[in-house]
Amino acid sequence: MIDSAVKRMLTDHQEKFLIPGSVVANVMNTNNLYHAFLVLTKVRYAKIIVLDKDGKYRGLLSLPMITEQMLETESVDVEKLKHIKVEQVMQTDAPTIVDPYDVEQNLHLLTDQPFLPVVAENGDFTGIVTRREIFKAVNHLAHDIDEEYDITSKH
Repeated sequence: MIDSAVKRMLTDHQEKFLIPGSVVANVMNTNNLYHAFLVLTKVRYAKIIVLDKDGKYRGLLSLPMITEQMLETESVDVEKLKHIKVEQVMQTDAPTIVDPYDVEQNLHLLTDQPFLPVVAENGDFTGIVTRREIFKAVNHLAHDIDEEYDITSKH
């Protein structure tokens, strides 16, 4: 459990934790991989959110997932991507969160993920929490804790 003083400082700027879904690049589960490849290349993300036509979160798609589909024994076939849907190769088991401000859960999950999709109880995609934004909060804590608290060693 995170110490209450530490948690308070980590959440000083919690409004910056959530990057709204309206500004997060995404692809549709019914898009072909060629389209997804172009989007991922243009936005320079390693992974991208996959939504359905109703804005519900469906999974994640990465460049390696796409490139694996176009590799052949001795060549690369980009045209193959036009015949494969995103939903056929996307990752569906990535962790998601409901509460973007649960710092303890975020810290735990972001150890192995660059970002966490925030998904409402009904499946609507709300946004993402990035490792970068949480790391900014940790940086604030590390540099400013002595301005708010007197730190004494127990030893």
